[in-house]
Amino acid sequence: MKLSVVIPCYNEVATIDRILAAVHASPYPDKEVIVVDDCSADGTRERLTGELRGSMDQLVLHDVNRGKGAALRSGIRVATGDLVIIQDADLEYDPQEWPKLLQPILEDRADVVFGSRFMGAQPHRVLYFWHRVGNGALTVLSNMLTNLNLTDMETCYKVFRREIIQSIEIEEDRFGFEPEVTAKVAKVPGCRIYEVGISYYGRTYAEGKKIGYKDGLRAIYCILKYNLFR
Repeated sequence: MKLSVVIPCYNEVATIDRILAAVHASPYPDKEVIVVDDCSADGTRERLTGELRGSMDQLVLHDVNRGKGAALRSGIRVATGDLVIIQDADLEYDPQEWPKLLQPILEDRADVVFGSRFMGAQPHRVLYFWHRVGNGALTVLSNMLTNLNLTDMETCYKVFRREIIQSIEIEEDRFGFEPEVTAKVAKVPGCRIYEVGISYYGRTYAEGKKIGYKDGLRAIYCILKYNLFR
């Protein structure tokens, strides 16, 4: 099966070379690489349109900064693979772990797979206590309304059969993508959702982490909106 790798990026000049190298070094050979630059202003766009252009099958450029959800919407729209995986550009998630994420789908046991940072014995960088509490609370609230038993709703690593993710209208422009897409795949008739443990190499705000408490508040709104009022 062909894998479409959708990489949203915004101001990631410090990591974009390394993440593209890691993606191409991944153990899954049949893939297309789609990068969506969300109007970076730190030199990322110049790297992508210049020296790195040959590292991508498709490059989508936003004229204004619209947010991660909007970047994913643009990337998913042009994906042609049988499967679609979300890959952040910040090196927090390791492409070497794609095989275990893809395995349940390749064995025809799953249609969507979440990579959980909070299960299994893989290494995890020790960082912010309140981020962990917030992630757990958001996952519990989401589970209560979707009737799923996920451990990490907010994870970046999600793999979809392309026909499923392209059938979903993505409305959120920022980090509300995660609770929105979780609510919507939970409503797809017959959709089989799995979760596997992954490692996590989180970064600090000084290293470029972008998500903040306002995104957490928006996530609560999205959980309620897409589960109760749609």
